[in-house]
Amino acid sequence: MPAVTVENPLTLPRVTAPEGSVARPVLAVTTAPGGFEGEGFPVRRAFAGINYQHLDPFIMMDQMGEVEYAPGEPKGTPWHPHRGFETVTYLIDGTFIHQDSHGGGGTINDGDTQWMTAGSGLLHIEAPPESLVVSGGLFHGLQLWVNLPAADKMMAPRYQDIRGGEVQLLASADGGALLRVIAGSLDGHEGPGVTHTPITMIHATVRPGAEVTLPWREDFNGLAYVMAGRGSVGTDRRPVHTGQTAVFGAGSSLTVRADEQQDAKSPDLEIVLLGGRPIREPMAHYGPFVMNSRAELQQAFDDYQAGRLGVIPTERVPHT
Repeated sequence: MPAVTVENPLTLPRVTAPEGSVARPVLAVTTAPGGFEGEGFPVRRAFAGINYQHLDPFIMMDQMGEVEYAPGEPKGTPWHPHRGFETVTYLIDGTFIHQDSHGGGGTINDGDTQWMTAGSGLLHIEAPPESLVVSGGLFHGLQLWVNLPAADKMMAPRYQDIRGGEVQLLASADGGALLRVIAGSLDGHEGPGVTHTPITMIHATVRPGAEVTLPWREDFNGLAYVMAGRGSVGTDRRPVHTGQTAVFGAGSSLTVRADEQQDAKSPDLEIVLLGGRPIREPMAHYGPFVMNSRAELQQAFDDYQAGRLGVIPTERVPHT
């Protein structure tokens, strides 16, 4: 069960697509391959196999877990650099500690989001707290990478800590879907995340048999990733299930529906809806650097090796 929820969605502001909106067709459905990240925590690569023209301005997204760790098993990442983009870490279950070489960081818990603008560059680490390593426990979240336009790639790094209670909560017209607006806006309702590249990020919980059609900016692309459950996307009800991403075509609304029958482990359809204004600039991406040219990539590597992206702090960030 997601940490941020309400007993009765009908008490929330409701959203529906206006009459006459143009339904976005489903262009493709892909299945995320599994892998491991950092020190060995399991991930699903949500955007694998999708042409970048459909992703822009998004670069990649990993579903981290869902995994129930035994004592001693929780894992994170070692210190690593970033330059030229933003990372969005949305934690659904568990606790994660972030720290960087510029003095930023902190602890995020169930339902929290940390928005890190790497900009000109920094060193960064993500790790479970010692208490979770000792006890074990549930860990589940998403990490999304959002590109920055060339004009912003060398901006100063910054953090936004978005607590679960700060997200904008909305409901579908009949209350069958709970919508958590993390960033951007939906039907005039603003999420707390401040973005350099205009995007919308929504976590929707759709009850069995419920359908929701949302207004969607025509200048944005449209993506839907299923974190848990089964359902369909588009007006032609293209089937989707856990670990699949739907790519939408042009239009002014998008539709998702939850199957009547769900797995016992996932009583609802849990789906992340993403949209953004394409940057449409050349992209050179290798590992933790996202730039506009091979020369800029080489400069990023040179700066990292020369220690110009920062120095690893001697003290760990507090765990609260």
